[in-house]
Amino acid sequence: MNILVTLNSNYLNPLKVMLKSLFLNNPKENFNIYIMQSSLTDEELQQIEDVVNNEVHKLYVISIKDEYFKDAPVVMHYSKEMYYRLLAFKFMPPEVDKLLYLDPDILIINNIKELYNTDLTGYLFAAAYHDRGSVNKINKIRLKPYDIEAYYNSGVLLFNLNHQRKIINENDIFDFVRENANSLILPDQDILNALYSKSIKQVDEILYNYDPRYYNYYKILSNGKYDMNYIIYNTAIIHFCGKQKPWKKNYSGKFHSLYKHYERIALAQS
Repeated sequence: MNILVTLNSNYLNPLKVMLKSLFLNNPKENFNIYIMQSSLTDEELQQIEDVVNNEVHKLYVISIKDEYFKDAPVVMHYSKEMYYRLLAFKFMPPEVDKLLYLDPDILIINNIKELYNTDLTGYLFAAAYHDRGSVNKINKIRLKPYDIEAYYNSGVLLFNLNHQRKIINENDIFDFVRENANSLILPDQDILNALYSKSIKQVDEILYNYDPRYYNYYKILSNGKYDMNYIIYNTAIIHFCGKQKPWKKNYSGKFHSLYKHYERIALAQS
């Protein structure tokens, strides 16, 4: 499996936790881990390499020079790194045709093979959208000129790279940012949805992009089906969306103990 992560040094330890959880819960899989970055030090890259090599997987570092995005517009406090995942097809080796992007603020607690094997024929991406009516309605209004069908989360993205190489034009992305700079809230996610929403295949958010902030919402809406037992045994990906992160001391959300369990294992070995 080909896995992509983009990050800076602030997410180095969370990346170690994510990778450890990925390896532990997918023991029969061989992973090619691709890191797209522009600011990690040699020491930080070596730490990632140690985590990957200790599990007999392969690491590939794709270093992006600042000159490449020198004319690319940026928004607020977001850096040019926001473009990396959307333009990954330009930097990945040509023989790589499928790629699973994962944010570092993720735990993998079950097998992801079924997600990775999703048929992407005719689609650019596969992703989940968090099915909360008010949120989707607001985002559809914000991006009304682009007539989006759903507002997908960009933290877990399955890429059909061959199709992307034929369809996606980086200038369309840059133009969109220039024209909408004052209205973008989550730039990479807004870009993804405004330009490509109709070419995204939906996957199950409960299984592949579970947001623990809405544990009670999911449980009530499912008449109790999506309880703790269901999530632990069925959900593959828990995504700690939002500003509150489980590695911070003030975190008090669901699945904190589970995250700390994997954090202890990952950081003890790094």
